[in-house]
Amino acid sequence: MTDIETDIETETETETEITADLVRDLLREQHPDLAGLAIREVAGGWGNQMWRLGDELAVRMQRMDPTPELQLKERRWLPVLAPRLPLPVPTPVRFGEPSERFPKHWTVMTWVPGEPLDHGSISRGPHAADTLAGFLRALHVEAPAEAPIAADRRGAHPRDCTDGFEEFFRAVAPDDIAADVRAVWDDAVAAGGWEGPPVWVHGDLHPANVVVSDGTLSGIVDFGDMFAGDPAWDLAAAWVLLPPGMASRFFDTYAHADEAAIRRARGLAAMKGLFLMAMGQAGDRGLPGGKPNWGPAGRAALDRVLKRV
Repeated sequence: MTDIETDIETETETETEITADLVRDLLREQHPDLAGLAIREVAGGWGNQMWRLGDELAVRMQRMDPTPELQLKERRWLPVLAPRLPLPVPTPVRFGEPSERFPKHWTVMTWVPGEPLDHGSISRGPHAADTLAGFLRALHVEAPAEAPIAADRRGAHPRDCTDGFEEFFRAVAPDDIAADVRAVWDDAVAAGGWEGPPVWVHGDLHPANVVVSDGTLSGIVDFGDMFAGDPAWDLAAAWVLLPPGMASRFFDTYAHADEAAIRRARGLAAMKGLFLMAMGQAGDRGLPGGKPNWGPAGRAALDRVLKRV
């Protein structure tokens, strides 16, 4: 068993069971005016579990996250960011506090309509590339001094993330492309670092954290990992999210990425592809929390990275 699979099993053992009845009871206790709305479970989720609340809201329940930090970060900063972003993002509207019934945080958010990309597809590639570039240009502005910094390696240069890359690489790198994947990573490690001021970064753009409709991107969700730092972490989405052939169009529209940033982004996209494959492998083996459909998405991302498309 890999370290990744061990982590999945260990974290799942501590999961708190969350049911529709629990969600309704919490609403009755803290926000009774919302308790009469229909409650429907949303499949997926890892650190948090989502429940639809009526047609326009959702309840985000802290589940695997060991601390409330990610939810509290979303509560603090999404209302600041949302008004200037060109795609819908979830915005907190009510706060649920820990109680005897449920000793963790929960938040009522606006619902972002659409289908998660890990269960959907993009057929309008040029539109999606332009949409993603426009969204990230709007997001990637200088962050205030009090903005959160990355609590882990996400805010760092790829060279500071070698341990994470190596773990995924050892676990799932396909033999037929392993040498090429490592070459992309080595090139990212050798690239120059971000020299501008820290900018707002989503930090976790992968197929489960964007939604699509009408064949294109229609919303961005799960900002728990947002931080002020290097935009290359988000630019990796050019290969992780978009169909083949769209990376060049994305970078042309984004227009603010120099060669070093693109090199860092390619390496980070390779690492994200390996991560998706690792989660897919865990799902194939039946481990709780594994995502079987992420494996093919991860391999496709690696193929796009290696072909530079």
